Amino acid sequence: MKRRNFLTALATLAATAFTVPLIASAEGRDPAKLRVALLPDENASTLIQNAQPLKAYLENRLKKDIELVVTTDYSSMIEAMRFGRIEVAYFGPFSYVLAKSRAPEIEAFAVGVEKGAATYNSILIANAAGPVKTVADIRGKPFAFGDQASTSSHLVPRAHLLKKGLEGDKDYKVVHLGTHDAIARAVQAGQVPAGALSEQIYRSLIERKVIDPNKLIQLELTAPIPNYPLTMQGNLSPQLKQAIRSAFLELKDKEVLKSFRVEAFAPTNDKAYDVLRDTATILKLDLGKMK
Repeated sequence: MKRRNFLTALATLAATAFTVPLIASAEGRDPAKLRVALLPDENASTLIQNAQPLKAYLENRLKKDIELVVTTDYSSMIEAMRFGRIEVAYFGPFSYVLAKSRAPEIEAFAVGVEKGAATYNSILIANAAGPVKTVADIRGKPFAFGDQASTSSHLVPRAHLLKKGLEGDKDYKVVHLGTHDAIARAVQAGQVPAGALSEQIYRSLIERKVIDPNKLIQLELTAPIPNYPLTMQGNLSPQLKQAIRSAFLELKDKEVLKSFRVEAFAPTNDKAYDVLRDTATILKLDLGKMK
């Protein structure tokens, strides 16, 4: 009798050991600390400093510790999301497409809105005293892009130039400088005659007196680009996902929104970024091979 009871208890214990993790998995993760990654499109310390109001807002709203993260580049941010080292991330449109191709479980849930639109543009600029006065003048010269996975400082302006009959590394020399502010500084200093970056960031750099608009000329704007998406890990609990979604969609604090360079957030989903997948096809880019 005792042996039978012992075996029954052992079987129950074993069943519980296998059942509990499955239940926890089904319910999703609910960590005490959320790691929120900001897009590494400017100097990391500047981004962290400017996002302190965001940290305070999320800690108050979600009742969790918030760690702000700025990775070294777009690729490391994608990998951090892929391997679960961050829970929430603010991606560029194309870096999101790359991340989604490697980690299908991540979810885009909100998009920035500026001047009533959930789109933005890339701006092509040139040194005012340099040899480039029009897009046609770019032929045979260096042209500065940002990170290879950047939407507005690489993918879209490169496609824009291709439509103008200028193919990278054939009709002009491709130069990658990493961040948007590095492009603006390099063009202003005459280190490269022309380059492209987010128009939003360009206007912000002028407003903050980081660059002098009198030393630069604006060549062209690209077609509208779907704005930066906020994303989260798909394995978070439904309750936490809804709390995160609501925190951003109901965000009204102008100081917090300022760090994102938007006036509000609106709902979005993965389909909104198919246009970037189409652009990658035009440029003959293999998403699976891009770093």
